[in-house]
Amino acid sequence: MDRILGIDYGRKRTGLAASDPLGIFASALDTVDSTKLIDYIKNYAKNEHILRFVVGYPVNMDGTPSEARADVDAFLKQLQTAFPEIPVTLEDERFTSVLAHRVMIDGGMKASRRRDKKEVDRISAAIILQSYLDRTNGSTMALDPTAVPESLSRNKTRKR
Repeated sequence: MDRILGIDYGRKRTGLAASDPLGIFASALDTVDSTKLIDYIKNYAKNEHILRFVVGYPVNMDGTPSEARADVDAFLKQLQTAFPEIPVTLEDERFTSVLAHRVMIDGGMKASRRRDKKEVDRISAAIILQSYLDRTNGSTMALDPTAVPESLSRNKTRKR
């Protein structure tokens, strides 16, 4: 099945997420030792058709690339060497760890599990991927007037 793979790359470990076949929802997939990441993705690609990689790109608050950029850039070269036919999209990863913790708390996850950085990385990858999916799916609908049902496209308001 077709999937888009979300990647929250880190020097030690990397969080992964995958889209559903329709490219609407992101689900946390796994956390992998970064030295074994390319092999993991190759194995994953044996069972799933990867349409695109969405990689979290570290950016400072002022929009400039952060210190971790060099690590991500090195990984991007490895990724493109291993999968030259699969496009890569960079997605701003600011606040993904904070959002991941919020999701974990709101979801009722126990504090001991919230301290597990592997959980945070997986959920961060899902947030990065979902951000991409929301942006691209939303822009597709906005550009296609036939995608909006007539009942929703009327400019008049209903009386209550």
